[in-house]
Amino acid sequence: MKAKIEKLITQSIETKKLLLSGESVDAIGRIADALVEAYRARKKVVIFGNGGSASDAQHFAAELVCRFEKDRRPLPALALSENSALMTAIANDYDFKELFSRQVEAFVEPGDVAIGITTSGRSPNVLAALEAAGAKRAVTVAFTGLKGSALKTKTDISFIAPSETTARVQECHILAIHIICSIVEEKLFA
Repeated sequence: MKAKIEKLITQSIETKKLLLSGESVDAIGRIADALVEAYRARKKVVIFGNGGSASDAQHFAAELVCRFEKDRRPLPALALSENSALMTAIANDYDFKELFSRQVEAFVEPGDVAIGITTSGRSPNVLAALEAAGAKRAVTVAFTGLKGSALKTKTDISFIAPSETTARVQECHILAIHIICSIVEEKLFA
């Protein structure tokens, strides 16, 4: 068992080392700048994803609304997977594909930042919501893995974790989210 644990830790470390490429660092910086610009303009951040990515969306929103490392005023952020009554109503009355896009239509305004998290890059409801957000003139951001690299041409900014393994992609996403939160707090509450 020890060998397996060490192997998985090593895989995680090696994948994260690949984030040091200019492209990943640039994407993280651009996302942080987009959030700072939105918050300075009194806009909000809306985040969505399925499964583990829904949890990451909620985690991201919690860091922005509550706090990350600094005691400061709350920043407006919503995770669209938080309202189970709304989600089940949309899935039942319309279609699961509209789960997030219908909420985007209700809550997103021009200048907001809409962040879709999909490790595969192929989640129909995340893609539909990003499209709906773009139509509303929001800044669209995708968090995905190598399988979802096509999202680069469909969003304003894409963070692409350098892996096709779901666990490694999610580990990179949470690291990027923490870095973004740190930068946002530093720039807004220096």
